[in-house]
Amino acid sequence: MASNRGMKFLLAALLAPVLCLGAIWPENIGAWKRAATMQATLFDRPIWDEYGLKESEAARYENGDQNFTVTGYRLQDTTGCMAAFDWQRPAKSTASKLAPLAAETGDGGEGLLVVHGNYLLSFSGHKPEAAELSALFDSLRNVDTTVLPSLPGNLPTQDRVANSERYITGPASLAKFIPEIPPSVAAFHYGAEGQMGVFHSPKGDVGLVIFSYPTPQIAMQKEIDFRGIPGGNLVKRSGPLVAVVLAFTDPDAAERVLSQVKYQASVTLDQWVPSHKDNIGNLVINAFVLIGILLGFMIVSGLAYGGWRAFLRRGNRGEEADALTTLHLGR
Repeated sequence: MASNRGMKFLLAALLAPVLCLGAIWPENIGAWKRAATMQATLFDRPIWDEYGLKESEAARYENGDQNFTVTGYRLQDTTGCMAAFDWQRPAKSTASKLAPLAAETGDGGEGLLVVHGNYLLSFSGHKPEAAELSALFDSLRNVDTTVLPSLPGNLPTQDRVANSERYITGPASLAKFIPEIPPSVAAFHYGAEGQMGVFHSPKGDVGLVIFSYPTPQIAMQKEIDFRGIPGGNLVKRSGPLVAVVLAFTDPDAAERVLSQVKYQASVTLDQWVPSHKDNIGNLVINAFVLIGILLGFMIVSGLAYGGWRAFLRRGNRGEEADALTTLHLGR
């Protein structure tokens, strides 16, 4: 009996990945029909886990003699998806207008890497049209539309190497992209996140990473820790941000890049904005309109009923149309 339960459990464990296939991709994408569904191949799994990967799936679609493959990754939120996009985007890719976060991939631009909410979709062998992509977006489930973090906007744009951006959310991505900085110095337990970029310089490229902390006071404490990292790094604090220029060969270029990091606080007011339905004048007007409709209905109904009674009287001249039957009951 116990052995049978054990076999059932083992069989269920083996079949679980197969049964889960088809969870992301629809049967059709435009004129393309899904021919096969496969498990996605994942490298650097600790980074995927840190970015909040929930599920991944690959599929092959066919249309006559043509076919392409596509891989989808559903992450926990939009921040993790943006970080995965920066990481998976090829160095020679070019920006696409199909979505705010989209890049054409492949030597001839025949592929596409695109973000929709918390979904990262990678097409190989075919760049979908806007209509195909829109229909595919509508078919995705559990889409998160949280606003992206503002930290990437603090990264300077002048002389920045295209597609060099990387987003740091924890020790795994830090070790992958910036191994010179210890996790204890970055202090992710404060909720810190980092944005990295590489910048051109005649004497060698310059790497810059900006860490964001909850308060300027925490950033002041971390500034001291970053200055203690060996290697001659430059450190600057601006509000809750700490910018670090990694080991560099051009001090002047490092200073120019660092000087561009300036924190600008943005204030969002949660204020009530009245709409047309909240206007008391519109409420009164709508009430009178409703009263007019009811009065009109009553008048039309009365005229119709009166006309029907008159028609009955003319058709029954010998007797009253509405004569009553009286029962003469004695006591």
